[in-house]
Amino acid sequence: MRKLWLLFAQAVTVTLAALFVVSLVKPDLLVWRSNVVAIREGGPIVPLPAGASRPFSFSDAAKKATPSVVNISATRQIRRKNPLLEDPVFQRFFGERFQVPPETQLSLGSGVIVSGDGYILTNDHVVEGVTDIQVTLHDGRTVPAKVVGLDPDTDLAVVRVTAQGLTPITFGQSDQTRVGDVVLAIGDPFSVGQTVTMGIVSAVGREIGSANPFGSFIQTDAAINPGNSGGALVDVSGHLIGINTLIFSRSGGYQGIGFAIPVSLAKRVMEQIIETGAVTRGWFGVEVADMNPELATSLGMTGKRGAIVGAIERGSPAEKGGVRLGDVIVSINGRHVVDVSQALNAIAEVPPGKAVPVKVLRKNQELALEVTVGKRRPRPRSE
Repeated sequence: MRKLWLLFAQAVTVTLAALFVVSLVKPDLLVWRSNVVAIREGGPIVPLPAGASRPFSFSDAAKKATPSVVNISATRQIRRKNPLLEDPVFQRFFGERFQVPPETQLSLGSGVIVSGDGYILTNDHVVEGVTDIQVTLHDGRTVPAKVVGLDPDTDLAVVRVTAQGLTPITFGQSDQTRVGDVVLAIGDPFSVGQTVTMGIVSAVGREIGSANPFGSFIQTDAAINPGNSGGALVDVSGHLIGINTLIFSRSGGYQGIGFAIPVSLAKRVMEQIIETGAVTRGWFGVEVADMNPELATSLGMTGKRGAIVGAIERGSPAEKGGVRLGDVIVSINGRHVVDVSQALNAIAEVPPGKAVPVKVLRKNQELALEVTVGKRRPRPRSE
């Protein structure tokens, strides 16, 4: 009896040892073993053929565009105002002995390499008034840069570096961008390093006159944070369609509404800056508002499109050309005008000094005028 008991104990021990080994090496063989939770597991990753991409991944687009996006670090001198020290009486007696010394401020942003010879497109507010600019490239090199030109009206600027091995970005077609298109925002937010965020185009043709009177923005929910300014908004092919420039926020941080300057506008501004160092725009000297059905009805007008003249500067090209208050501008230099944005852009694109035909509606009668375009003064910078 004792011998049988010993054999039974040995058999149980061997069986338990075998189960333990199998559970470690081949747990799938233990079909009776229950899982903690039922899950669906994918198979092993299969290598893809050369040139193929994984579905729902935008790594190829990011890989193509990220070498063209740089970090821009600049310093500027800021003088804080003190009402007491700026009082004329105080200055008369004490002069500048009590003036507050300027404060050094660090400006951080992003930029996009647009050519192999070192031109970089960024935002005006990133490099405006700076004394020193350092550009950090994708490969980690840091090189000095200089400002080529600024355009406060569109918040665009061009800087240039001298370096080898630059990767210029490929320009896309921003005019073909549609609501719902997937986009990637690339930049260096909070100076943590290059970051790629994804979202969709929330709106196109978004007009924010105070920010950019000559262009309409691409709105996106791709995360844009401080430091992303001047960075790239690219499509799923890695092509540049916009320059990230501002956000709508009540907290100062990202809240799901960001705006980019369409590359079609950025390209025109960039070419003028590189060619002449500045952007020259035509000027009429009028303030206009959108014509709409309600306004047309109240004025007894039959036309419901155009830009109605609300103010005319004395001695301006518009006044000299015969434009009057209440006129509705419907055509400038052969281009139809349906709203304020089209009117401003049509005027801005005419070289100063050129006389252009202008059609207006005055008391429901169409009149043909001729206006010699003046030169638009740069928009004053906010303090």
